[in-house]
Amino acid sequence: MYVIEEMTHDDIDEVNAVELRSFPSAWPVSAYRRELRNRRQSFYVVLREDPGASVLTTTPRRVMVDDDSPTRIPFLPFLRRQGGSQRHPIRGFAGMWVLLDEAHVTTIGVDPAFQGRGLGEFLFAALLDEAMQRQTTWVTLEVRVSNMAAQSLYRKYGFTVQGRRPRYYSDNNEDAYIMWSASMKEPAYRERIETLRRDVLRRLSSQFNLEMAE
Repeated sequence: MYVIEEMTHDDIDEVNAVELRSFPSAWPVSAYRRELRNRRQSFYVVLREDPGASVLTTTPRRVMVDDDSPTRIPFLPFLRRQGGSQRHPIRGFAGMWVLLDEAHVTTIGVDPAFQGRGLGEFLFAALLDEAMQRQTTWVTLEVRVSNMAAQSLYRKYGFTVQGRRPRYYSDNNEDAYIMWSASMKEPAYRERIETLRRDVLRRLSSQFNLEMAE
């Protein structure tokens, strides 16, 4: 099974190797070291293949929103882990910046050998959950204009194209679409994300015949 954990400095070299297998170019390792020094404005995670994980947790936590009343939002879609602290192979990674009331998704990658299993969505849901936990209002990202699969995922989560960055990607000078979420403070949108999160957890649990802890 798989578990998402916050990225540490010890993970950077392995993340870089996965990134090089996944994309035409990769961030320098120094960029990840810089990002991880600023935990208040950045959030980076790794996805590990962990045979010891056996239960998917879906319990939501309560956070305070604008009206100071507790609101149910998704719990980070981590897997409960059983056993010791053994480090298992990294199969994916993701990250974002958080500044004031906006979150900016900077990267999501899954090892090519493990793509097509819903793991990219699993990581994306974790970023959205953290964005809500940090009480952001909006989430934004860039995506290649040719990457229809990623665009489809983001639209599924209520993101829309709001602009275009010419020649954004340095490896081939491809343009990027700028996509934005709906307001994270809207109850209907939070409920939409909650429903989608549960769906991806159910799909992952069915692949491994796991129990879901509601």
